[in-house]
Amino acid sequence: MTEASRTLPPEALDSWAGALRERFDLADDDVPIALILDLARDVANGVARPAAPLSAFVAGLVAGRAGGSPADVESAVAAVTQLAGTWEA
Repeated sequence: MTEASRTLPPEALDSWAGALRERFDLADDDVPIALILDLARDVANGVARPAAPLSAFVAGLVAGRAGGSPADVESAVAAVTQLAGTWEA
């Protein structure tokens, strides 16, 4: 796989999210694409690029342990984003 083929245009990301929702029986609001992309951007810029997927995983884990509602996801993402905004290595 070439590096260019690993970059998804926005419409392909929507297709991938749709495939994930279908495979795991998720509702549309269970996969907040913009929220997660913003989280990844903020962590990548505030901490380091490799911290972005790890942080997204941790936010999902925290949200799931809190109940897994869309509000739980938003709260977990906000907490991770806030930590990234104040991070000093």
